[in-house]
Amino acid sequence: MLTSSTKLVLRSLRRLSILSLVAIGLVGGASYLKMSRSAADTSVAMVGKAFPDSATDISTTQAKGTQTAVFAGGCFWGLEAVFEHLKGVNDVVSGFSGGSAETAHYGLVSFGQTGHAEAVKITYDPTQISYGQLLKIYFAVAHDPTQLNRQGPDAGTQYRSAIFFGNDDEKRVAQAYIDQLSQAHTFNKPIVTQLAPLKGFYAAEAEHQNFINNNPNYPYVVMHDLPKLEQLKSKFAALYK
Repeated sequence: MLTSSTKLVLRSLRRLSILSLVAIGLVGGASYLKMSRSAADTSVAMVGKAFPDSATDISTTQAKGTQTAVFAGGCFWGLEAVFEHLKGVNDVVSGFSGGSAETAHYGLVSFGQTGHAEAVKITYDPTQISYGQLLKIYFAVAHDPTQLNRQGPDAGTQYRSAIFFGNDDEKRVAQAYIDQLSQAHTFNKPIVTQLAPLKGFYAAEAEHQNFINNNPNYPYVVMHDLPKLEQLKSKFAALYK
């Protein structure tokens, strides 16, 4: 279990400048490898059984051309990396949703008073991967949907678990899947994921895009995000790219 002092350090690390974090990552990344494994074991409060597919989905005949989905669940660095490694996903952008365009800036959102959540916008081909399959990865790998207004060491409403639906079909499928997972007691704790209409998505600053690809040795990434990619590859090999 991470101590309160370690959590404070990790939260502080996320706010360092890009130049500083690269230097720290090169020096300190290796020391977090062992800790990252234990973080992976406890990051999601899931009962030890096969994760169920969504019983409800949007049919490929309904979805014409590329589609988008917007999910929030903790730091967008890890969310982006997970969905970028899925077959059928064409693009993932880190950004903010839930607040106004005027406050959609990392420095402001980090205070937790803007209404925004750190989120990702996923562009995908529904003939290769469905909305329901994206939701499965969102709940099974990308984050812990039982943590209220936090993920791991990051606390605040900007790290909340939320699905921003763009239409009635997305709302219907997402709500049905949450109900399905809850009724099956897939998690040891209640799911706290919010469903909210998508009113806008605002891309984050350039330094936050493709963050893990550009900073694979950054301590926060090594501890909290790389284990998710390992889990995705091992448990969902058919979807991994």
